[in-house]
Amino acid sequence: MTASPPSPDLPYAGLTPHAVLDALDAAGLRGDGRILQLNSYENRVFQVHLEESLDPQAAPPAVVVAKFYRAGRWSDAQILEEHAFARELAEAEVPAVAPLALHAPPEAPTALTLQGRPPTLATLEHWRFAVSPRCGGRSPELEDPSVLEWIGRFLGRLHTVGARRPFAQRLTLDGSAAARTSVQWLIDSDRLPPDALHGWHDTCLRALDAVDTRLRRHGPLELLRLHGDCHVGNLLWTSAGPHFVDLDDAVNGPAVQDLWMLLGGDRQEMQAQLGALLDGYETIREFDRRELTLIEPLRTLRLIQHSAWIARRWDDPAFPIAFPSFESPSYWSQQTTLLREQIAAMEDEPLVA
Repeated sequence: MTASPPSPDLPYAGLTPHAVLDALDAAGLRGDGRILQLNSYENRVFQVHLEESLDPQAAPPAVVVAKFYRAGRWSDAQILEEHAFARELAEAEVPAVAPLALHAPPEAPTALTLQGRPPTLATLEHWRFAVSPRCGGRSPELEDPSVLEWIGRFLGRLHTVGARRPFAQRLTLDGSAAARTSVQWLIDSDRLPPDALHGWHDTCLRALDAVDTRLRRHGPLELLRLHGDCHVGNLLWTSAGPHFVDLDDAVNGPAVQDLWMLLGGDRQEMQAQLGALLDGYETIREFDRRELTLIEPLRTLRLIQHSAWIARRWDDPAFPIAFPSFESPSYWSQQTTLLREQIAAMEDEPLVA
């Protein structure tokens, strides 16, 4: 592996399959040469088949998933909090995928460092990575109320663990401040087409004012550790039920943040879905129904932050390919329309279940 750090424009340019296998080998996980890159924009994630161990009792899984973290996004302490939360969930028999404990072999390069208790975060030169067992599954059938109830029970168990203590290092989702910073960054970045800038900016500020109004009406939030990015793409289903992957966006926040992204369709459909989720959730843990007024504010914050996320990653060659319309006036016109719809939605009556 090269010792030169990757350029901001090509953050993963040096992360070849050979580099991935060398990194895992340094941490005592020898691949057999079979490697597959998995879908991920923010980090780089690989499925790697390992050679058989001479000691079956100490052998790692036959197939692992290695995640190489994007430089500059999270600190080591924030990543380790994510890992500790995942392992705490696993110890409580909540079906979440936790990172493996890593052990440097005697021949490991001196440049390798391991962090965590147990060690779960490896750094080799400029690459930081973690390794977890491969856990397969399929997309859940969210149109089935019994599936939603099962997911609700799972989330109730996850939140029971999450409520034990807050994150000390990771972000807290409790207002519009972060989104306002993102809006100003976008304005200063000159990413927006000039003819779309004023309308989008004005609508953003009105939407964020509406978010703050809703939050003030709600009053103090009960914050707990959350998955944070709880959508169907991060949920895998097996015959044993659901399990979540990718706690990369774990935050402190209100419980409803882990519920609303599983809802879809028209208002009647979303109310039915929400009812099934809460039927399961409330068999495990009490849910404050006042938090239903936060669904549209949280959706608004995510909408704004998503545009800022794309803009901040635009120099990564993967992003122009994935979001080809991002620099066009039509994209920003659509975003402005969506934000206006969110302003109206925040004035409507909230969902009930």
